[in-house]
Amino acid sequence: MDTQDLIKKADIQKIAQEGGKIYQKIKVNYEPKENGKFLAIDIDSGDVYLGNTSAEAVELAREAHPGKVFYVVKIGFDTVETMAKAFVQAETK
Repeated sequence: MDTQDLIKKADIQKIAQEGGKIYQKIKVNYEPKENGKFLAIDIDSGDVYLGNTSAEAVELAREAHPGKVFYVVKIGFDTVETMAKAFVQAETK
């Protein structure tokens, strides 16, 4: 399944709601010292991955949870700037 198919099948609203709830519980651990960095959150396990960029955070999350869709938040910023992103493990040839 490619990235576009994964995104189409994901329940983005659920990911956004559950990811937001998880972030509200843990943000005290990251704000303000990590402001401007990104967290990718797997809503099923609650695992979080910190990166300097959203791509870095998602790549770390993808290594642990291939084929998943993640809630991504920019630490210290309003939830308007959050997004759910999907990445699948690259196919090897």
